[in-house]
Amino acid sequence: MKVALIQLPLVWEDPKSNRATIEQKINAIESGTDLIVLPEMFTTGFTMHPEAVAETMEGKTVLWMQSLAKAKNVAITGSLIIVEEGKYYNRFVFVFPTGEIQQYDKRHLFTLAGEDEVFTAGTSKVLIEYKGWKICPLICYDLRFPVFSRNTKNYDLLIYVANWPKTRINAWDTLLQARAIENMSYTIGVNRLGVDDNNLEYVGHSQVADYLGNPVIEPQTTEGVFIAELDKNSLHETRKKLNFLKDQDLFKLL
Repeated sequence: MKVALIQLPLVWEDPKSNRATIEQKINAIESGTDLIVLPEMFTTGFTMHPEAVAETMEGKTVLWMQSLAKAKNVAITGSLIIVEEGKYYNRFVFVFPTGEIQQYDKRHLFTLAGEDEVFTAGTSKVLIEYKGWKICPLICYDLRFPVFSRNTKNYDLLIYVANWPKTRINAWDTLLQARAIENMSYTIGVNRLGVDDNNLEYVGHSQVADYLGNPVIEPQTTEGVFIAELDKNSLHETRKKLNFLKDQDLFKLL
């Protein structure tokens, strides 16, 4: 599978500007790409004021994602702020080339920023099947909780989208590699760049690790689109040979 990671600065609480910039980058991606991954809250930055920028699943951003996915024949994913029945969700939206949608709501809300006071946590782990790949979508703070990501469903690819600041970037790098190793899964992390309105600086480090933790794409620090080729046959051959996952402990989430 050919995957494009889009790393860029985000304009604070300005979905129109962010969509325009992202669309330019998507239009420049060569045909034949299977999946495009955007950062967490890619329309707004990591704001705790969802009332100003929240959208519905029938809103401009989701319709824009569907239109682009169909036009480019590619799946597009990232998280944005969704409102439903008066509740706000940090929602990972996966749009298939057909326009079909699957979604995951962030389970681990970032209490340090007060995300838990504003947003509603998701309750379910999600598995997305796309072009023969089983994909587990997760969001930012979820990275710190390995039991939730544990590979008991035999997925092939973990995707983390994030607004992960510079001050803790070493944790981002280390934990992405750890999740890849312990789950014997390709692992993608897509982060943003720039400084937000809370004066937090982001230095990217979007990257891809293989199922043994080896870099497919090293952590990137510049704005751009970064392409990775993922080999499912190699993944499954290595799992069959080493077979570490059969020895894992099983945990029940309360």
